[in-house]
Amino acid sequence: MDLNTLLHRDRPDDATATSQPVVSRTPSAIVPIREIGSRYREQIARHLLALEPRDRYLRFGFAANDSQIRQYVDGLNFERDRVFGIFNRKLELIAMAHLAYPADFSAQGFAEFGVSVSGHVRGRGYGTRLFERAAIHAVNDSVKTLYIHALSENTAMLRIARNAGAVIERSGSESEAHLRLPEASFRSRLGELVSGQFGQVDYLLKAEASLARELLATMQEVREAVREGRHKSGA
Repeated sequence: MDLNTLLHRDRPDDATATSQPVVSRTPSAIVPIREIGSRYREQIARHLLALEPRDRYLRFGFAANDSQIRQYVDGLNFERDRVFGIFNRKLELIAMAHLAYPADFSAQGFAEFGVSVSGHVRGRGYGTRLFERAAIHAVNDSVKTLYIHALSENTAMLRIARNAGAVIERSGSESEAHLRLPEASFRSRLGELVSGQFGQVDYLLKAEASLARELLATMQEVREAVREGRHKSGA
């Protein structure tokens, strides 16, 4: 199921006729995305700490040092907020999105989106895919408006928001994008279910493959040790 089409078709009739779809019209590449919880806190920290200074600056809006990043990670509320991640075949977190809810969400009805992508995998559309995944969840969680706070020089993030149809307001060096979301429907709930299951299965397969590689490496080490032992005993 195309999540772009899903959100576009589910936009309510009272939305402006000239509004853009919630996500781009370009067909999405299938990227396994998994919702992650508190047990991934250390992996999140490693991912963010590995960002280059420029990327830290764009992600947080200031030149975040290691201590500030640790403070951010320690403060993640996995019961209230949602965090989505993309893992490589070694189960390393290479991209993540944070869908943050205000403490009084029931009264406010909005959420804020933030994303980071490791430098060596940039340009693969992971930021857009994470935005789509977060937007689907926000729709199904009755979020009315999705906000993105970014530096005006963060053209990649603002491009994602603009392509989604968000209204962008610039104030000096900072910009704020706000995107009105459609109401949840059977299609949106099914879309999130399928996406979530796909991400889970992909992660489990990668975990099994990683375990198999470790077992093979261990077996190779044992063989070499046995050979070395035989060589010494025969000398």
